[in-house]
Amino acid sequence: MSLTDLLVPSFTQMLHGLSAWLDKAAAHEAEAGGDAEALLSRRLAPDMYPLASQVRFVCFIALEPCYRLRGLPVPEELEELRREGWNAGENPGSISDAKARIERALSLLAALKPNALDGGGDLPIALVLPGGITFDMTGAQYVRDWTLPQFYFHVTTAYAILRNHGVALGKVDYVAHMLGYVRPGTMPQR
Repeated sequence: MSLTDLLVPSFTQMLHGLSAWLDKAAAHEAEAGGDAEALLSRRLAPDMYPLASQVRFVCFIALEPCYRLRGLPVPEELEELRREGWNAGENPGSISDAKARIERALSLLAALKPNALDGGGDLPIALVLPGGITFDMTGAQYVRDWTLPQFYFHVTTAYAILRNHGVALGKVDYVAHMLGYVRPGTMPQR
């Protein structure tokens, strides 16, 4: 499987899922008479980033390899999204802002050529984290050991925050893309 075929559909499916979860969260809060926007400031633990950060990080991580795996610098606009994530506790924004970020990421992923990332597996990647720690790896190692784990960590954390705060999400919401693979006649009848 090529890097493009691995990353783009994986990111696209889960970004669509995240957007749908935010819709469910807004509907849940409206029905309960709550404030959906307040969910963006919610966390699983006091020392974790809030939902607003998780959404920004998911979008950043989905787009970062689109540059790194083509040997391009990460654009300042994308770096700003990551910085916003670090500070989203103070500036969570709105559900519509979060959904717009997701749509922007989906649009950029959709614009990639079918083999856009495939040549990046052997590229040297220097990943510099805040505080200066630097990881040197190949593009393939970067995808396997950093990008995919980080992406799914932040997607799962967003899901867990919403579940923890009463949004009725289940496994089918997390893997809604799998419904396209259901063999006809095998879905349980209610």
